[in-house]
Amino acid sequence: MKINKPSSDSDKPIPFNKPYLTGNELDYIAECIARGHSAGDGEFTMRCQTLMEEKFSASKILLTNSCTSALEISAFLCEIDNNSEVLLPSYTFVSTANAFLMRGATLRFVDIREDTLNMDETLIEALVTPKSRAIVPVHYAGISCDMNEINRIAKQHNLHVIEDAAQGVNAQYNEQYLGTMGTLGTFSFHETKNFICGEGGALIINDEALIAKAEIIREKGTNRSQFFRGEIDKYTWIDVGSSYLPSDILAAFLYAQLENIADITTRRRHIYRQYHDQLSPLSERGIIKLPYIPDDCTTNYHMFYLLVENEHQQRELLQHLKFRGIHAVFHYVPLHTSPVGLSLGYQP
Repeated sequence: MKINKPSSDSDKPIPFNKPYLTGNELDYIAECIARGHSAGDGEFTMRCQTLMEEKFSASKILLTNSCTSALEISAFLCEIDNNSEVLLPSYTFVSTANAFLMRGATLRFVDIREDTLNMDETLIEALVTPKSRAIVPVHYAGISCDMNEINRIAKQHNLHVIEDAAQGVNAQYNEQYLGTMGTLGTFSFHETKNFICGEGGALIINDEALIAKAEIIREKGTNRSQFFRGEIDKYTWIDVGSSYLPSDILAAFLYAQLENIADITTRRRHIYRQYHDQLSPLSERGIIKLPYIPDDCTTNYHMFYLLVENEHQQRELLQHLKFRGIHAVFHYVPLHTSPVGLSLGYQP
């Protein structure tokens, strides 16, 4: 059928992602600079961490320079090495795999559910071996995995659970916030996420015995955090680690976002429901499938996606949207079918 080009009133393209500003970001950045501390672990870093710990009822949250960094710290904390196997979905961003592959681990990919696109909890236990060390559930599009079953399996087999909640900040499962139900959790504040600072992340530590070591790994393997708290008179090299701290300037930007979690989520819910309501007729006719939210999940409305029948329809739809000035993308090339996945011996 013939498609008319957009009129002049709608020539302006609609981007895939439009960073949201609350209005306080520049004021807080100016305050940060005036304080004379723009490096990591400054005033705004502490404000962000405290706000999230109270909001999400978390034992300890440490800001990082990315969710990737938080995952890498998690791999260190869980003592992942070349004798370890890690269970994770293939349908995820590369950081989920790289953090453990860099430690020498063998990746055991778990297939996903057709409804939520999350790790299929019924397939996990069959993949557990004596070398299994951790399960890494990825909460796709802000919808939780079945954490009750995943935690049951982990407890039975003495495994760590590391939640990749990059897309799940402020989403819940059975009234508990994502990232707070495993041994560790990770957040992303990349500019494509709900709450942003350009590049940033956070590590959620739910096992208090890991807090001290996490601080050391995050601070280049030193006990510098203890030094700045006045607990020791000098700091030194204690363990392996790297530079995982974000600048306090980024934390200042992020704090303006976190103060407005409720308002941002309300706005996203409004947009999400508009998409859902207007696309429902196509779903009812079986032309597309819409996102599914289980009853025990409360989403943060991170992403609205469509499922179509095949790759041909996908290409046609993306081409149509591009023609109309609407930027859309697809997720993901499954990791086991990627060049690296195939080089590691994984089969389609």
